[in-house]
Amino acid sequence: MDDTKEKRPLSLQVYNFRAALSKFEKLVEQVAAYKRDERAGLIIQKEDVIDYDKFYASVQELFDIELKSQDVKCFYRKLCKDPDAPIDWCEIFGYFSTEGDSLAHQLDKENLIFLVSEKQRIATSGSRRRDVIKSIVKIPQLDLLITASQKGLIRVFNNQMKVLISTNITDTSWITGCDYLSQLKRIVATTERTVIVWDYKAQGGSQENYFVIKPMDHCLLCVCVVPLPDQLCREDILLGDDGGFVSKFTMNSDDFGLKQSKIKKKLQSQILDSKNFKSVKRKLHNDWVMRVRYIPSLNCFGSCSLDSVHSLVFESLKRLEDNLPVREFAMPKGANTFCYCVKANVIITGGEDKVLRLWHPYISTKPVGKLVGHMFSITEIVTNEKDQHVISLSSAKVFRVWNIQTLSLLQVFHDSQGGPGDMQIYSMVYDAKHGMLITGSSFIDMYPLTRMVQDTKQVPHTHEREINVMLYNKFFHQVLTICSESIIKVWELETGIQIYQIMDPHGFNVELTSAAIEENGVLFATGACTGTVKIWDFSSGQELKVLLEGKDWKEEEHWVKHLIFLHAQDKHQYFILALECSGTIKMIQGREEDTFLMVIWELPDVMPYFHDGNHTMQLKTSTKDKNVAIPFPDVELIIHGNSSQCTNVSFIFLDIFMNCIDLLQIEGYNLIVAGTLNGMIILWNFVASTVKEVYRPEDCSTVDLDPDPKRFRINDILFLFRTPECARRLSQESICSSSHCESSKGAQSSKGSKQSIQDGEGKGEYADLMEEQQLAGKKGPVPANLAEAQPPILVTAHEDGHLRLWTLEGRLLKDMLPFTKHSAISLTSLYTDSCSRVLLAGNVEGHVILCSIGSFLDSPHDEKKFRQVLSWRAHSSEIIRVIYVEDKQLVLTASIDGSVRLWHAFNGHYCGYFGQQRIFDLSQTRDFILPCDVTEFPIEIKEESKFTEKKQKYEYPLIFDREKWRKTSSTTLLSKRAPPKAFEVQHDFKFFKSLSSPKVHKNALEGFMTENREAGIVFGSLPIYRVPSPTTIKFLPLIGVESQRQSVDGMSAKKKGQHEKMSRRKSLKRNLVPQINLASSFFPALVKQTENW
Repeated sequence: MDDTKEKRPLSLQVYNFRAALSKFEKLVEQVAAYKRDERAGLIIQKEDVIDYDKFYASVQELFDIELKSQDVKCFYRKLCKDPDAPIDWCEIFGYFSTEGDSLAHQLDKENLIFLVSEKQRIATSGSRRRDVIKSIVKIPQLDLLITASQKGLIRVFNNQMKVLISTNITDTSWITGCDYLSQLKRIVATTERTVIVWDYKAQGGSQENYFVIKPMDHCLLCVCVVPLPDQLCREDILLGDDGGFVSKFTMNSDDFGLKQSKIKKKLQSQILDSKNFKSVKRKLHNDWVMRVRYIPSLNCFGSCSLDSVHSLVFESLKRLEDNLPVREFAMPKGANTFCYCVKANVIITGGEDKVLRLWHPYISTKPVGKLVGHMFSITEIVTNEKDQHVISLSSAKVFRVWNIQTLSLLQVFHDSQGGPGDMQIYSMVYDAKHGMLITGSSFIDMYPLTRMVQDTKQVPHTHEREINVMLYNKFFHQVLTICSESIIKVWELETGIQIYQIMDPHGFNVELTSAAIEENGVLFATGACTGTVKIWDFSSGQELKVLLEGKDWKEEEHWVKHLIFLHAQDKHQYFILALECSGTIKMIQGREEDTFLMVIWELPDVMPYFHDGNHTMQLKTSTKDKNVAIPFPDVELIIHGNSSQCTNVSFIFLDIFMNCIDLLQIEGYNLIVAGTLNGMIILWNFVASTVKEVYRPEDCSTVDLDPDPKRFRINDILFLFRTPECARRLSQESICSSSHCESSKGAQSSKGSKQSIQDGEGKGEYADLMEEQQLAGKKGPVPANLAEAQPPILVTAHEDGHLRLWTLEGRLLKDMLPFTKHSAISLTSLYTDSCSRVLLAGNVEGHVILCSIGSFLDSPHDEKKFRQVLSWRAHSSEIIRVIYVEDKQLVLTASIDGSVRLWHAFNGHYCGYFGQQRIFDLSQTRDFILPCDVTEFPIEIKEESKFTEKKQKYEYPLIFDREKWRKTSSTTLLSKRAPPKAFEVQHDFKFFKSLSSPKVHKNALEGFMTENREAGIVFGSLPIYRVPSPTTIKFLPLIGVESQRQSVDGMSAKKKGQHEKMSRRKSLKRNLVPQINLASSFFPALVKQTENW
């Protein structure tokens, strides 16, 4: 009996604990549901809100035991961060399945702040053993790093961490700190008894050109410089010593320049008396002064000590000269170090009590926050102002990274390298320019900062499968993505946080192929491979209506390729234009009173009727449902008698299906345009009731086995139209900004981040575009007659890589092959902004092409005003969609690699990808980064300036003209001057008179073969021309060889009679040129050929 009594309470305890666990799971489900509704934007009653206090009280009541608030808070924070994440109930009691720290399980590889695996280590060179780095100073304006070792080695590093100059301080005492004198251009260091001022830029064979200031009353422990921008030749430094004093020393350039001028050959260390310097000091602490800093933003200095009462003093420099009370902060066991965060306006302190405290600069009674987690005393604290991070270091070489805004732990890592004697890090600094954490011990260690994307070596992924659809809701500022696994995800643009997702929206194993967002952003529609269409509420993801699948439908025919919402006059109904894989274009109607969507009309098939020069056909409005107000009326073809007998024989082997569509539905225009697989452009004009064949390739109608049947395909088509409001606003902006255009132009790219295509002063391309985009949002009163809208233009993206622009009449305005690393890459997607100033295109190799078209749309459509501005590689695979976010000046790209990435539009800088752990940082950062799978830098295409145009135009090389040689009379040359001497070149010689420019034949060469498969892809597509062989050139004799011989004969002929006169006249004809082989100068190759003969 006694045994059963003892077992009964235990069984009751187990039963009660299980019941408490079931209730706890329900509580967790309630909190998760509340967080999902909160993210979806639903209105929640105040009484239903479960905050942390209510959650903690409920958990305490369920388990009836003492729980640690830190564990409950960690559990609640994890639940709020990701309501769908798997959660173990053991975590509420502080037990974790992972090893290590209790919060370390939240830090995966992609959530690291610093890449510990990429740490770089630099050894401390020098002959002194067991030396350590006591102080590290970063000079941002010079991009230099200064290190000072304990035994006197001071070195200056450049941005590549190469030593520029170094010196050894020959002092018996150890160095305790150093800093940089910005006005005097010198380095100041402190030892235990002296102050060292080193002129590191001085010329001379020896580097021991430093000054020693001594004696000092106490042992110096730290130093900092007070920047004085208004004083060019003066510098103030603050010193902290072991007596609790803080001293201010004033240094002038005369104190060092006069002494240095007396040095003759070898520069030696000079000793200066400390009494000759102006100094003030005041005792502020009762223990050692561990750190002293000056805060320029507050015009205050701070000093910390191991004193528990006067742990931190934060005051202005004037308090050093008087005895007025100072602002003191007290903490147990004092403070080893402190730092100040400008953005958060807090002081962070750390010391022997292992607690980080956050203080308001003017409230010294109580800290505003505490960060607990270190197991050893805190020795160093630095801040990352940009990311609002605090990095703290303990004496056990354990680093902790905190978020200063949320007071949460982000990363913990340990420096495990080094032996037992290397257990302490003496100095630490954060390099904001290069994103690097630098520490000093026996070595110099550098931990690179991960810039949102370079945490791991894996390719960024948003979905597990390839992306099918990407859309942007400009009203909600959210991005919708759909993958081939039929998972819909909605993301926040500015942060990258996922709002919600929908699994299998059209049923199990039904792939979604298209989607569209309503013009107001309230609804979105999805289309599947089965032909079904559904309407959803964008804010909540709730299904509203559905178009059911027909009984006799085939998946290959009714595959929905494209969806477009139409403008509806009635707010209680909406219309959707759908393009199916079979080429059928149909309109779907949805009304509030109807349960399902329904198809109200289909466009007739017009392809068989465009033949024999018939390019335009008339349409008539159908008689059924005339009373229904629909955006596009139901139409029928007007078929003439001769067209009724047409057959489809010529189209048997052709792909004439529609591949892409676009519509223009504004006042005065009611158009639908379609691009086909065989390169045709079809335009439906519902205002004029016509359907027109805008363009047809010449060879697209031939019934033969084309070696490349896809080469005519149009992958995307787009209307470029500027509304009258946009046209007037742009005209006003151009007038207003014309006076500032010269001053606003500048280079927008970072150093080393872009490649320039064309030399010259092509700067300002990005400045012009960015200025236009910024002015686009500023609306004001515009005169009505300032500008008029131009007719719309069509732009097509082709399989052959060309970008072509057309008028509605079919006239080709521009045919451009975008410049990328590899030319002739198939284009896949097009996008433009609301006022058609920027045109974006994506291709199958992952490149994004940015073009400026603002001036091109203005009549008369100058071809030179359409220019490519930028090109960069965004993915390693095909881009299926590219979107330009106008108000943020960002570019969204989606690829078949399963990732959706974000870029800065006008420089191609990478921002991140949707699905990463950290939120986006959309600021224009100086650090240029690339995704892991991309190695190509953005390419900037500069427009050639008028100053770089070459004014001198070189002609073709002159050739010998035999016609001129025959026509030239030698008697005219003989009458001018006497026979020349040997090796003299005269300007009026007959040979030079006979030189002329070559005659270039402008007739085209005849090609006889194209696209040879055996030659390969590149060389096989090059045309081969037959060039007729040139006429044989007769070789010139060695001109002047005979002239020298005949000139000698002419001198002897003077003494002879009349019989020798005829020979002298013949020799004069050969005296026209000296003895020079002119033929070798004009025909060098031919001379070699004669020599071989």
